[in-house]
Amino acid sequence: MGVMTRWLDPDEQRTWRAYLTASRALMEALDRELQRDAGMPHAYYEILVRLSEAPQRRLRMSELAQVSGSSRSRLSHAVARLEAEGWVRREECPTDRRGQIAVLTDEGFATLAAAAPGHVEGVRRHLFDALPPTQVDQLRRISEALAAHLTGS
Repeated sequence: MGVMTRWLDPDEQRTWRAYLTASRALMEALDRELQRDAGMPHAYYEILVRLSEAPQRRLRMSELAQVSGSSRSRLSHAVARLEAEGWVRREECPTDRRGQIAVLTDEGFATLAAAAPGHVEGVRRHLFDALPPTQVDQLRRISEALAAHLTGS
């Protein structure tokens, strides 16, 4: 005997579709703007941000994959592209011969600093300007609850 499928009711279906449409459209708009203004996709921007916030602007590749929400192979490909741009360099890990450390270069930091104002303005324009403060608070609480549920933290 199979498990009974818990189909979405009409309100849940509308909510799911609205969430999908909004989240895709938001990420596509931010990605398009970063590509146009900074010559990089949002995923690369996220990697540069995570490195910029890390001590000495460096993280083990495995930790960088985790905090940037990327698979190791996708991250490795992205870091190779960022290395080719001169924005990131890889170093061997002194405590683990198999591990590598990604380091944000000065050029990478400057690129991020130049891209950040336009990106932040895009986030503000596409997300926060569209919502009253009560909905921003609700969105934060909903997002935190989902993140905790999905990451088990």
